[in-house]
Amino acid sequence: MNFLPKDSSGCPYLILAPMEGVGDQSFRQAMASIGGFDEGVRDFLRVPTNAHVESLAVKYQANEIAPIPLAAQLMGSDPDLMADMACEMQKRKAPRIDLNCGCPSNTVTGRGAGSSLLKDPDLLYQIAKKMVDAVSIPVTAKLRSGFDDISLFKENLLAAQESGIKYLTLHPRTKVDGYTPPARWDLIAEAKSLLKIPVVGNGDILTVDDALKMLRETKCDALMVGRGSIINPFIFHEIKAHFAGVPYEPQWSVLIRYFDVYLSSMPLDMPEKTKISKMKQLMGYLFKSSPALMEKRQDILRLIPQNVQSFLNDILPLLKETFTLR
Repeated sequence: MNFLPKDSSGCPYLILAPMEGVGDQSFRQAMASIGGFDEGVRDFLRVPTNAHVESLAVKYQANEIAPIPLAAQLMGSDPDLMADMACEMQKRKAPRIDLNCGCPSNTVTGRGAGSSLLKDPDLLYQIAKKMVDAVSIPVTAKLRSGFDDISLFKENLLAAQESGIKYLTLHPRTKVDGYTPPARWDLIAEAKSLLKIPVVGNGDILTVDDALKMLRETKCDALMVGRGSIINPFIFHEIKAHFAGVPYEPQWSVLIRYFDVYLSSMPLDMPEKTKISKMKQLMGYLFKSSPALMEKRQDILRLIPQNVQSFLNDILPLLKETFTLR
């Protein structure tokens, strides 16, 4: 079975990355209103050593961005609990389960989870193997290139493969690197040459040209786009259009719907200040798409609006003036 199918035009499988903080339910549903990607991944569910898996599992909703499938991502350090949680994800109709071996947060790594697993390939193997053996749906893993350095890079890749996962996503930065550029795409190429399972490339895909360059330089099997999709919500459609050999013209009405869905998906009990902060965070990325908008970015972020809708109303004329949308 091909878990990462290309489309009829030869475009590789495109995945919306899980992103802690900014990549929450509101963002995923807003992105789903635009579409273009083949699968989304929920931001990680942390499985602490005292977890009650049934109670925790309800946070995952398989139909959240339907009809686009949404994979579950789990993060933890206890093999048995992670296996139990994988079973709960399968019960909740997750199409696949991803093991997080990449989160760089000190809060997470201090508890032996996320990218801390990259310090212990044997533990990485044990957790992944337990998860694979516990369910009948695909289990995958998302790794960084290492913790402090890449000294265990090959060992981690091989440990993940030997566990029986179906494929691996590589974000080629270490935990210490955080999100500082550049991502080392040569390590994706190395992983691709070393492993027998498919490899998904992730990191620094901000444009169609970036996507094509990664495919060319790494020979990876599929692409995962994270912050590039916040800067340009139309990036998946643009990549698919390139492979189809047709022009893609973003529609202003679609961008308006994107913001409407983003706002309406926020929890009703969320404080207005939090909603404004979230919208500013989204705009902070979106304004990076244009030099003209970047000049106004700091002024916009300093605004103190009465509510989130008034903030959006102030921003939309700037966006319409700058974006070449129909």
